[in-house]
Amino acid sequence: MKDRTNELRHAKDPEEEEEVVVDHGRFMDEFFDQVEEIRGFIDSLAEKVEEVKRKHAAILAAPNPDEMTKAELEELMTDIKKLANTVRSKLKSIQQTIEQEEGLNRSSADTRIRKTQHSTLSRKFVEVMSEYNATQSDYRERCKSRIQRQLEITGRNTTNDELESMLESDNPAIFTSGIILDSSISQQAVDEIETRHTEIIKLENSIRELHDMFMDMARLVENQGELVNNIEKNVCGAQEYVEKAKEDTKQATLVRKGGRRKLMLIGGCVAVTLTVLIIALAIGLS
Repeated sequence: MKDRTNELRHAKDPEEEEEVVVDHGRFMDEFFDQVEEIRGFIDSLAEKVEEVKRKHAAILAAPNPDEMTKAELEELMTDIKKLANTVRSKLKSIQQTIEQEEGLNRSSADTRIRKTQHSTLSRKFVEVMSEYNATQSDYRERCKSRIQRQLEITGRNTTNDELESMLESDNPAIFTSGIILDSSISQQAVDEIETRHTEIIKLENSIRELHDMFMDMARLVENQGELVNNIEKNVCGAQEYVEKAKEDTKQATLVRKGGRRKLMLIGGCVAVTLTVLIIALAIGLS
């Protein structure tokens, strides 16, 4: 009897290869669906950040903002936090899949595609959240300026350092001690001071949460291999990002003393770190 084992084996191979291709294609289709979902989340984040800016402007325009506007701002900040955590979780999941494949030496064109898509999404996510952080920091400075102006109206002049020390307190009475409420103007000024102080306290809690998220994203980006090690080499070709980092550093140095001021300084430094990481993502995989 003729041994046809080899014929049967060869006849089976094309079917097995076809099955692998189909499964692999389905996997990539699912991956691209996930990419589109994450991109949609990031676009939604960007829209919400713009809405936060509008709410900030409305609140700053009124000495005593209405409660509805403040509630809407709170809701936006909560939505941004939830959505950002969702994006971060999904990006982590993709990163883990890539690391598993690389650990099994399964580097392929599809793996490179996933890495490129992941780095693009990560870069966009970091950019949007950096803008949100800058928006929050700017709002804090504008609230602080309003407090300082209102203190001047009541006859109490303060230096920037003195004001920062006062802002470290959770007790709004620290601003009104020694002020003689001898007119409606003084009372209105005190009311606005208390309102702005409350807003700053809320902001600092938000900035603290953002800082933790930024550090986590920085670690996620750093895990993408040798990209971060090439920063010094790549940064020369991205002067616009370098100038942005310098500007962020200057802003960070304005906040020098106290626990909450240190928190703001950390936020500025994190923004610089993320800017440099964006450089690596933008040109390290090209």
